[in-house]
Amino acid sequence: METESNPVTVQLVNWDLAAGTAAKIAPAGPSLSKREIAEVVRSLREAADASVEHVHRITKLEAARDLRDSQVLIVDRASWAKANSQSFQALLQPTLDKLAKSKSEQLQNSLAELSGTVTGAQFGAILAFLSSKVLGQYDPFASLGDADAPPSAGRLLLVAPNVVSVERELNVDPEDFRLWVCLHEQTHRVQFAAAPWLRDHMVDQISQLSGGLMDKADTLQDRLGQLVKSLGSDRRQEVEGVPSQPAGVMSLLQDPEDKARMSHLTAVMSLLEGHANVVMDAVDSSIVPTVKTIRQRFNARGRTRSPLDKFIRRIMGLDAKMRQYSDGARFVRAVVNAAGMEGFNRVWEREEHLPTEKEIHTPKLWLERMALDAG
Repeated sequence: METESNPVTVQLVNWDLAAGTAAKIAPAGPSLSKREIAEVVRSLREAADASVEHVHRITKLEAARDLRDSQVLIVDRASWAKANSQSFQALLQPTLDKLAKSKSEQLQNSLAELSGTVTGAQFGAILAFLSSKVLGQYDPFASLGDADAPPSAGRLLLVAPNVVSVERELNVDPEDFRLWVCLHEQTHRVQFAAAPWLRDHMVDQISQLSGGLMDKADTLQDRLGQLVKSLGSDRRQEVEGVPSQPAGVMSLLQDPEDKARMSHLTAVMSLLEGHANVVMDAVDSSIVPTVKTIRQRFNARGRTRSPLDKFIRRIMGLDAKMRQYSDGARFVRAVVNAAGMEGFNRVWEREEHLPTEKEIHTPKLWLERMALDAG
């Protein structure tokens, strides 16, 4: 006898397999002795702690004053992949459960289980690639799967082998580089503390977007045909001041409401990443003595990646993420130059103050909307 709960038991993504796959195929990190590992962990913890005061001074946000509201975890690549598979599961599972209920007839068979296995393996491969690239990450969604945890219970992850690998590759001072990295990640932590509404807002937008895309997934084949037909003509004109991007599979699954949500999330991510980069670059040699060398070598590093690495980054959308860093940083600098850090900090007050994607590219529009335009 079937019950109403049966559809929900269908595992559309095998999250355990994703984490396990990532752990197995992630590239090996640098060779370190137990003593060296202990020293790196100690150093990163000290850098994470020391960066709190600097972020407070630079951002002028009271939420940053002595902020130590989250876990600071020094992790390896496998642990980073597992943590992210857990967060993605907590973030996407409500949508997946809803899909399982609405598509119960199609999903109550062995093909659904096979699909979950394939998807889990694919997701694991993505996590494996990313696990060797990410230096650090503030995860505001870590408590979503824990009903007893407060909403602010995020976690700061610092991926020790990657930090060591990059600092050796760049031949920079390890202590300086670790503090520089922590400044960026602690800024993300401060952003969500300064805007306690931001996490739930992003969860809502991501849930609506993922739900909308999954509802349209059964029309993907027809939409792919449309994509093939459109490849002959390159239509990348700017629309309403926002540089357009090449069409892709995701765009085929988006109706106007989906595209508006994607545009909003793109603007929010550009704001968060750009703001963190501005804070990183606000430090001088009195805080990070070799900061100029670190900046020069780190920025040049992106131009020396292998063709395969560049290709993988492009198909996974990491190039778009790098544009978010630069676009967001230009927005933050323009607003701070015109209205000061206090004026910029109005962005954290409420949802309505978040910039649109158009405003990210034309900061004057946000300044005018906030009545902060300096002329």
